[in-house]
Amino acid sequence: MPQEFRTGSFWRAVFAEFVGMTLFVFLGIVTAISGQDQEAVALAFGLAIATLAQSLGHISGAHLNPAVTLGVLVSCQISAIKAAFFVLAQMLGAVLASGIVYGIRLENSNALGVNKINNGLTAAQGFGIEFLATFQLVLCVLATTDSRRKDVTGSAPLAIGLSVALGHLAAISYTGCGINPARSFGPAVVMKEFDNHW
Repeated sequence: MPQEFRTGSFWRAVFAEFVGMTLFVFLGIVTAISGQDQEAVALAFGLAIATLAQSLGHISGAHLNPAVTLGVLVSCQISAIKAAFFVLAQMLGAVLASGIVYGIRLENSNALGVNKINNGLTAAQGFGIEFLATFQLVLCVLATTDSRRKDVTGSAPLAIGLSVALGHLAAISYTGCGINPARSFGPAVVMKEFDNHW
């Protein structure tokens, strides 16, 4: 068993990912199903990530996204065991948040922010849009949090939040904008809708 598995900081980081993902999905999905326009939804997701990254970054790095955790793993900034536990915590947090939103949504609402491909798009086109929107987010996270860079000024959480908002502005009308496998997984589990889930 790896030594880090036995430390309090390991479990605090895993718990931070769980709490952060729960709050992120709750705030984003509740905005998305409230009838707000796409720009407001994009802003809500972006502000939620920026706020949570600022609040939890010192504990876990505030990945709050399995794609980001994978990027951090591939760039050798996290161990495989920690990455696995982060992804598990993120998925569970997303399911919990989706269940909470399902319980408080309006009775006449059948929505929960499940990702759906717009009519006229193929699955391959939808996947391509999601891949590129997710890639720009992971690139932003890795670039703005790279400790070797001395030229980065400003706020990494703000840049990451803007990147999330940008991804939503670009993809929301095509796919509902996942760019976060956990965010897509939570509503899909609660609604039992996996048609456009990858």
